[in-house]
Amino acid sequence: MLTKKELEQREARFLSAYAAQSGRSRGRVYTEPPPEHRTEFQRDRDRVIHCRAFRRLKHKTQVFVTTQPGDHYRTRLTHSLEVTQISRDLARMLGLNEDLAETIALAHDLGHTPFGHTGERALNELLRDFGGFEHNRQSRKIVESIEKKYPAFDGLNLSYEVLDGLIKHRGPYDDSGAAREQTPSLEAQLVNLADEIAYNSHDLDDALASGLLPLGDLRQVGVWAELSAKNQKENPQISDRLLVDLNIRALIGALVNDVAFETERRLAARGVKTLQDVYQAETELVGFSPALAEKIAELRKFLYAKFYQHPEVLRHNQEAEDVIKKLFARLIEQPEKALLASTFRRNEPVEISVGDFIAGMTDQYALQLAKTL
Repeated sequence: MLTKKELEQREARFLSAYAAQSGRSRGRVYTEPPPEHRTEFQRDRDRVIHCRAFRRLKHKTQVFVTTQPGDHYRTRLTHSLEVTQISRDLARMLGLNEDLAETIALAHDLGHTPFGHTGERALNELLRDFGGFEHNRQSRKIVESIEKKYPAFDGLNLSYEVLDGLIKHRGPYDDSGAAREQTPSLEAQLVNLADEIAYNSHDLDDALASGLLPLGDLRQVGVWAELSAKNQKENPQISDRLLVDLNIRALIGALVNDVAFETERRLAARGVKTLQDVYQAETELVGFSPALAEKIAELRKFLYAKFYQHPEVLRHNQEAEDVIKKLFARLIEQPEKALLASTFRRNEPVEISVGDFIAGMTDQYALQLAKTL
């Protein structure tokens, strides 16, 4: 059985010089005895998987509210697992630290509210006078203070590198607003791209499966038209369902490979040799090539107009927003319900405690409590 030291030596031997290494971690807020047969980042990963906030993701909305009919739509949990799989693949291809990338990916959506971005927007409006609400900041708050699993400290006491990746997570639809004194690690950067790859492809898959997005409408999207032409040429008798499956897989593969090649090109062009070079880079080093970035922007714009803004999706979003606002109003009147039902109690304005309580709810619990109250 390999010891922690042997695992760290293997990292140093096999990882790229600009990868984050657990043996060189900047450490944790609270000093703990080191793990015997795991690296520090492996310990972080295990703590994320076993925390309550991670388990609740299975009943939190990705796009479709989890109470809607349909057993195959993505939830925040399945989305997080898909982001994790893509992150590990990219990390392995680039010689980066898979354990760190995996941990950030697993934790990147811990702070999401019930009902997805709709719930987040509602809470942000309700907490405007208290700093607002943003799910990346909430993810970090969960792992730093809200989770209660250890007698010596609040939170999960994760490594600095994981916390840095969480607070600096950003994409086209989210941004913690955190000031960047330094560029995040390559592992944190690739999770941002893995997140975008996952939701662009899998939200598209869910949109088609739901029937809200007709397959024919996708012919106007360049990257989909290209994939369809290639796969139909190779499989002339293919059904629409199998064509969708083939296209989605091919899309993910193309995006992952493009990110890997483009990142290697950027690293070479900017002379990146060490982790310190990564931190000091003026711009991020992981990304799509310009040509593919343009195609992805077209797909993202199409999804926003045809799916995220679909009347049926908007109807459910409005219902969800009403639930969040009513819960907030009732719990402000009866704050003891939030404080007693939650696992945390801090010297903060009651509005923030109520916001934390609501943010931690699953879709089902929020709907059930709204009826009860």
